[in-house]
Amino acid sequence: MIPGGVRSVCAALCLWVSALALGHACGRERTSGLTLAGSTSVQPFAERWAEAYRARHAGATIHVQGGGSTAGIQAVESGTAQIGMSSRALLPDEATRVRGIVMARDGIAVVVNPQNRIGDMTLGEVRRLYAGEIIRWASHGGQGRKITVITREEGSGTRGAFEELVMKGRRITSAAIVQDSTGAVRQMVASDPASIGYISLDLVDASVKPLRIEGVEPTEAAIGAGRYRLVRPFLFVVNGEPTGEARAFIDWIRGPEGQALTRKEGLLPAEP
Repeated sequence: MIPGGVRSVCAALCLWVSALALGHACGRERTSGLTLAGSTSVQPFAERWAEAYRARHAGATIHVQGGGSTAGIQAVESGTAQIGMSSRALLPDEATRVRGIVMARDGIAVVVNPQNRIGDMTLGEVRRLYAGEIIRWASHGGQGRKITVITREEGSGTRGAFEELVMKGRRITSAAIVQDSTGAVRQMVASDPASIGYISLDLVDASVKPLRIEGVEPTEAAIGAGRYRLVRPFLFVVNGEPTGEARAFIDWIRGPEGQALTRKEGLLPAEP
């Protein structure tokens, strides 16, 4: 005869194993279909692409998750996602393991609070400011407040692109306030008259003021003409040649209908 205490332990163990098995089964059900993971900058556009694609392809199942560009690339490498999303170019070592496909292009706007009188900076001045060498607006002809520097987190594609395009090997000051989304950066700049940040061009609204860089406004026309230089790719990252639903989804986005939606959503098409 099995003692009552042992029977209780055995019963609890059986229930735990059953629940674990059910959880795994539910997990498999939730992740069936095509899974995208990665950049929080690309994520809202991928969700709109997926919504439009599903409306035209009955039965298509597409899950879109965030996590950051680096996490998306790692998800593809580990096989937990068929498509990674990156808002920066692949690093040389990454490019030896996975492939990036340009789905759209996006401008990065350097933004300040609308109360700030500054309207124009050079790339060198933005670099020095983010490196912590310029600490007060008065040194740049503005008001005397100490500058609140706002940046994205490590691993963010937006930060990676900013570091590549602006910082040129310089480190962002440790005094910078780190935010985990471009929306959070915009909100903080909008609420702090002494702040500066950088966000995706499509997120610029009346709550912030985009700066001219080298005298050039961050506009689609300026990007298309090659005059505005802070431009990054939005990539889908795949392991090898995409097949099946992944191939069909990528082809649709890069086709006429998908690229028309891309423009409507405020991005530039994949090809110049």
